[in-house]
This record gives sequence, C-alpha cells and structure tokens, in this order.
Amino acid sequence: MSRLPYVVRKLMYGIPLLLGVTFVSFLLMVYFGPDKTYELLGKNPTTEQINEVRHALGYDRPFLLRYSQYLKELATLDLGLSDSSGEPVSSILTRTLPVSLMLVLPGFVLGNVLGLAIGLLAAWYRGLWLDKLVISSSVVGMSVSFLIIIIGLQIMLCTPYGLNIFPVRGWQVHDLVSYLHHATVPTIALVLVTLGYNTRFYRAVMVDEIERDHIRTLQAFGASPVEQLFRHVLKNSLVPILTRIMFSVPFVLISGSLLLESYFGIPGIGLVTFDAITSGDQPILKAVVGLTGVLFVLALTINDMLYSVVDPQVTRS
Repeated sequence: MSRLPYVVRKLMYGIPLLLGVTFVSFLLMVYFGPDKTYELLGKNPTTEQINEVRHALGYDRPFLLRYSQYLKELATLDLGLSDSSGEPVSSILTRTLPVSLMLVLPGFVLGNVLGLAIGLLAAWYRGLWLDKLVISSSVVGMSVSFLIIIIGLQIMLCTPYGLNIFPVRGWQVHDLVSYLHHATVPTIALVLVTLGYNTRFYRAVMVDEIERDHIRTLQAFGASPVEQLFRHVLKNSLVPILTRIMFSVPFVLISGSLLLESYFGIPGIGLVTFDAITSGDQPILKAVVGLTGVLFVLALTINDMLYSVVDPQVTRS
C-alpha cells in the first residue's frame, strides 16, 4: 500500500467512507423515503395492481441487490430516468449543475475572502473596540435566518417597495450583464448568511496563532504587522482554513443552492432536488445524495493533499 501513488492511496482510503455514506443514505431512502406506488395507482387499488407497480418500480427486489445496482449507477453515471419527467437523471444533472455553480460560487468565494480578511483584522486588534464590534456583528449575523435574509433582500432590491433593480425570480442568463443581473441578490444573500460563521472561525484561528511564542518573538524584534500577519500568521493557519473551505463545498453547493433556487426560481440542482423531495422522485434523490457523498470524499482527498503543500510537516505515510 505504501508504494502506491499518494493520490491513489488517498482515494482508496475514501472508499470505505463513500460506501458508508451511500449505504446509510440509501437505507434511509428505501425505508423512510416516499413510496410512489399509491401515487401512481390512486385510491383503492387492488393487491394485484399494487404488486404489479411495486415490481415495475423495483421495490420488491432484495435490499442488497438494489444497493449494488445503486452503486453501479453511480460508478457508470447511468442514473436511470426521472419518475416525474422521464428524462435521464444524468441529463438533468448535466444541465442544472453548471447553473448551481454559477449561482453559489461567487458568494462562496466572497464569503470566505471577506471572513478571512475581517477575522484577520479582528484578531490583530483583539480585545479592542473593533474586535468587539466584529464579534457582536458576527453573532447577530449567525442568529438571522437564511430565509429572512433572502426575503429582506428581495423586498429591498427586487420589488417596488425598494430599489426594484433586480428580478424577483427567474434565470435568463445570456451574457455577463444578464448574469450579474440575476446572480447579484442570491450572491449577497449567501455572503451575508456565511460571513458571520466564517469571521468567527477565522478570527479564532488567527488569535490562536498570534498568541504563539514565535509571533511574540517577531514582535520583539520589530517585525512589521504585514510581515507578521501574512508571512507567518496566515501561512501557519492555512491547514484549518483549507479544512473549513473544502468541507464546506458539498454543503454549500447542495443546501445553499436548494433554498436560493427554490425561492428565486432558478433552474439549478437545488431546485431539482427540492422538486424531487416534494414529488418523491427517488432516482433524482438517490443521484443527488450519492454524488454529494462522492463530492465529499473528493473534497477530503484534495484537502489531505493540500495539507502536504501548505505544511511540510504533514507526513504522507
């Protein structure tokens, strides 16, 4: 095992995690997920009709057989057909995933960059009024619901009661101007909902690093604040920073886009997932949950590889 390439070893270590995530999620969907049998048959179906539909949907097959078929679908990306539209699930994801990335990526990047900058500033002036203002503002931001932020921004920026300069719903993107026109309000909402959490986390990491002995030694020798913060504090804090960023990617892409897209009517993977939950479209739900698990394992693998880049002391054994 130790002679295998580093990337291959990390991917192999992620296989048990991926199997565990997919197994638990598939188990929950099978035994607690929506059953489309009675939805398709209507009221008062006969036993023969029920058995026929359950056989057509594959509900009567053994659990392990269904799970192995699920793994095969994930491995081959042959994810079946949507129960609602009959369209191949892979085609649906191919069409909607780029929309979700375009929607959440700017807010995700800005939320982390601003949180890092404000957290670094608050850590440098820790205990002073600026630090207290940042902490209190972060707590307020963390306590406000994502939905409240979306509704407030929509009223202020998208309706005649406010500025009325952005669309209330829809995603008619053809060029950069139309993209900015539709993505600005969701981006601001995502930044506001994540900024408090990011700032608190990054501030705590920076404060812990600033109070170490080697930083105090630099201060005693007259090192400038820029040198201390960027060449030493920020560099030495990259491991927890990267961990937070990489582990946030799957959750922001799915959960963040789900609320934004369902509220603004944006045709991304979040809206497709929301519709699948409400309609009981199991092929789409299984695909989204499985691919989220794959994305989580990939994020974990990339995160481990980045550790060795930013911190040479991290062993590759």
